[in-house]
Amino acid sequence: MAFNRQTPGRAADPLSASTAIRVYLDYNATTPVDPVVLEAMLPFLADNFGNAGSVHTPGQRARAAVDAARDSVAALIGAKPTEIVFTSGGTEADNLAIFGTVAASIKPRKHVITTAIEHHAILHSCEELARQGVDVTIVPVGISRDSQGIVDPEAIRRALRPGTVLITVMHANNELGTLQPIEEIARIAAEAEVYFHCDAVQSAGKVPLDVNMLGVDLLSISAHKFCGPKGVGALYVRSGREIAARSYGGHAERDRRAGTENVPGIVGLGKAAELARKLLPEDSVRLAGLRDRLEGALVERIPNVLVNGVNTDRALRVPNTSNLSFPGSGGEALLIALDLQGIACSTGAACSSGSTEPSHVLLAAGLSHDDARSSLRFSLGRPTTVAEIDRAIELIPAVVERIRALSPRERESASALPAR
Repeated sequence: MAFNRQTPGRAADPLSASTAIRVYLDYNATTPVDPVVLEAMLPFLADNFGNAGSVHTPGQRARAAVDAARDSVAALIGAKPTEIVFTSGGTEADNLAIFGTVAASIKPRKHVITTAIEHHAILHSCEELARQGVDVTIVPVGISRDSQGIVDPEAIRRALRPGTVLITVMHANNELGTLQPIEEIARIAAEAEVYFHCDAVQSAGKVPLDVNMLGVDLLSISAHKFCGPKGVGALYVRSGREIAARSYGGHAERDRRAGTENVPGIVGLGKAAELARKLLPEDSVRLAGLRDRLEGALVERIPNVLVNGVNTDRALRVPNTSNLSFPGSGGEALLIALDLQGIACSTGAACSSGSTEPSHVLLAAGLSHDDARSSLRFSLGRPTTVAEIDRAIELIPAVVERIRALSPRERESASALPAR
């Protein structure tokens, strides 16, 4: 990574200290490409540039690399290689699962079930389905401090109709980090003979995934969330499940996604999946410890901090994510002030950057508008160090204190300043 890892000097006022060390805590938005992944990709950007659909030697070399990557991705999630469809990322994988399932269904009046905390790749797809005449049910999630951000499987069961063709529920929420009861929902879907899709973009590489244990029919992942390249992902489609293609042309990806394969990206995804599978046990324990160190210190040092997302059971969150509300401050003003001090975090999903509305996830989880607006997400990654966490612990309380001391008008002006 390009971040400076040197230990910061001490100062009486932490906000007057040099920002020689930058602390990146927005790994749920994206991650750096691991050097091992980059090394694996480079040959396919230069000398081994063949088209994987060609029959000559350069093409067959590219085909072999794609096949090897398919094996690695399948191994990460416990699938068969033939069940993996490469895509341009998690959004396309979600779209292919949703629109492909609905288009393939022969039911006359089609119905889809999802939840209120899904990523916009799901919610906006469902909005488009509704415009096309498909019935959509958006199930609420728990709002108590013991079940915050968790969907009740029985609420999914109650939403079922004769025309239901698909249930789509994310595995880990991108803002709260909450893990959903996927296995229970899968059993409900199977009993009703309804396809079940799971957006696992934020859980792949962070917690163990096995599509057979989960019981899902379709599952989406994206490389750049676990130290792979941007612009490549995959959709798992269980053998025997039918989805309609959403793009047309050649016969790539078993006629499910036309177009020339992105060989360098696919190779990068495969290597990232291989590394994630190998390093996951160590990474998850280390990151959970660092997450708890950060979260515990901020709760102790800053008055009236709220931990959002199943704060009574950390096991129900991915190990790298902490979402905190700082009542009496503004999330955008905090975000910019922290960035000026060298700390990168977020107020929600990266795809919603620039929106003036509170996070739909936090509102659905029961937060007030004010608490939702005063929330920040801190997400850790493989490169995160103890020194970075301690630097964040040193700086964040002082920044919160200063933002809280500003009047509402001053906070609004501060949030309008450009981040550098």
